[in-house]
Formats: sequence, C-alpha cells, structure tokens
Amino acid sequence: MKLFTRLYDYTISLSRHPQAERYLFSLSFSESFFFPIPPDIMLIPMTLAKPQSGWRYAVLTTIASVIGGLLGYLIGLFALDTIEPLLMQLGYWERYLAATGWFLEWGFLAVFIAGFSPIPYKVFTIAAGALNMFLPAFILASLIGRGSRFFLVAGLLRWGGESMEKKLRNYVEQIGWFLLIFFVIFYFFIRMGI
Repeated sequence: MKLFTRLYDYTISLSRHPQAERYLFSLSFSESFFFPIPPDIMLIPMTLAKPQSGWRYAVLTTIASVIGGLLGYLIGLFALDTIEPLLMQLGYWERYLAATGWFLEWGFLAVFIAGFSPIPYKVFTIAAGALNMFLPAFILASLIGRGSRFFLVAGLLRWGGESMEKKLRNYVEQIGWFLLIFFVIFYFFIRMGI
C-alpha cells in the first residue's frame, strides 16, 4: 500500500493548481492563530513543482504568517478570556502556559524561536498579545523567525530542484512512515510528561 506516495502525488498536483498561491496564503495566515497544519505542507510541494518561484512563495508565506500572527496577538490582547476554554479543549493550554513562561524569561527570542521551529507559533502569538509584548518587537521577531524558516525551506528545495523532487518521491513512503511513527512516539512522551 503506497499511502504516502499517493498523498505526495496528490499534494504535488494541488500545488500546480491555479489558485495554489491563494491556498498557501490562507493556510499560512490561519496557521498563525488557530489552524493546526503548518504552511510547509503547501510550501514544500509548490516549491518542488516550480523551483523558480520558491522565493516568491517564501515571501508570500512569511507575509501571510506574520499578518495571521498579528491577529493571534490581538486575540491574546483582547479576547484571551473568551478563547481560554477553546485552548484547553484543543490541548494547547499547557503549551500556552509554557509559552508565557518563555516570554517572561526570553521575550523577543521566544517569538523568534517559535517562528523558526516546529513549536506551535499560534500559541506564542496569543501569549505575546496576552502579555502585551512590545508590538514592533513582536513583528520583527515574527518576520525574522518565520522568514528564516520559510526561506530556508524554499532555498533548499530550489537548490535541489527537479532532481530532489524525483528523489523525494522515491523515498516518500519510508520518510512518511518514519515521521508518523516519530510523531506518535513524541505525542505519547508529551502526554506522559516525560
């Protein structure tokens, strides 16, 4: 059963869709304050499908993500009490509390690290607003962190080009199953508090 190969082929075909850039913008925007799927899921196949457009996709993803981050900031600033039950229900409350601790200790660096890493950026955008982080510092940290991440992804894929797409397709099943097993194990470690 070639589950990940079929999924990969489908994703690549979607990345060539005429509206793909709009989908990428919407995903990047919404991921920054509520949506659980990172924009890399679209950025990667779009850049693989059209490596010459990789930098444009990285700019689009960064801008949309930072704009969405600003909405997350406003939610934290004005509506934390309203969304607190939702954060608890979706399992983000402990992460939110950890993020506020990071802010109190690291401030700017907390946003930068969350923007660059796979840590849920949305948790930090809301926490930044709730703690009333200096807005220009939040925007700058978001631009640098998110931009660094998305430009790194696009740059590596542009560098690898068409040959990388073919190699990736050959190994997508092994990569997919490895990542799935890794995330399941990682999830259980987090749930067990290890």
